[in-house]
Amino acid sequence: MILRDCAELLNATIIIPADNLDMDVQVACGSDLMSDVMAFSCASNQMMLTGLVNPQTIRTAEMMDVRAVVFVRGKTPDETMCNLAKEKGISLLSTPLPMFTSCGLLHEAGVRGKGEEA
Repeated sequence: MILRDCAELLNATIIIPADNLDMDVQVACGSDLMSDVMAFSCASNQMMLTGLVNPQTIRTAEMMDVRAVVFVRGKTPDETMCNLAKEKGISLLSTPLPMFTSCGLLHEAGVRGKGEEA
């Protein structure tokens, strides 16, 4: 699924745009525990959904080659996080939806989790 379509599906605001909003997102993970993200991340161009809003989120995304982070429940990153994401080339989005709903909508639209990739 194209990143711009993911944003539309989730009614998300694009806070920091990706270099390419037409990036194909095939795999996503949803967690508030960055240790789980590190344990279960698997593919480049993946998306992470989280309610954790701190710089560690961006650092974890960078380490795991996550190209887009979606903050759920209307959470928004501060300026420090936005600057770090820009520097690392990571797109940031915010959706008013809860994590469960967001993950369900993406899965229904064809985005998969680890082990489900095509």
